[in-house]
Amino acid sequence: QVHLAESGGGLVQAGGSLSLSCAASGHSLSDYAMGWFRQAPGKEREFVAAVSWNEGADTLYSDSVEGRFTISRDSAKNTVYLKMNSREPEDMTVYSCAADEDCWGSKWYLGRVEMWGQGTLVTVSS
Repeated sequence: QVHLAESGGGLVQAGGSLSLSCAASGHSLSDYAMGWFRQAPGKEREFVAAVSWNEGADTLYSDSVEGRFTISRDSAKNTVYLKMNSREPEDMTVYSCAADEDCWGSKWYLGRVEMWGQGTLVTVSS
């Protein structure tokens, strides 16, 4: 059984940077697309970014984070990363890692992926 474990959440000042990590265990995810979603209280889950299985050759970003966030992966470490620059108050929420063997493109934007982590909270101070 695959387990996705996020880390790196915490408090960051507005405009500052923070990096999240998601390590997968139980199975190699080198052939899986991996990515990040976020969900604020009372709001729907929102797609953030995804990186493809072919050594991360392709990436997807939501309009709200493109140009500010960077997703990457290290297949040897079975880990996906999310570097968040120019943090804004609306970035303060729970970020969850996700993975899917068959899904790419629009299905990621719609959140139709098969595996999820528990989430890590990111707080932004003004």
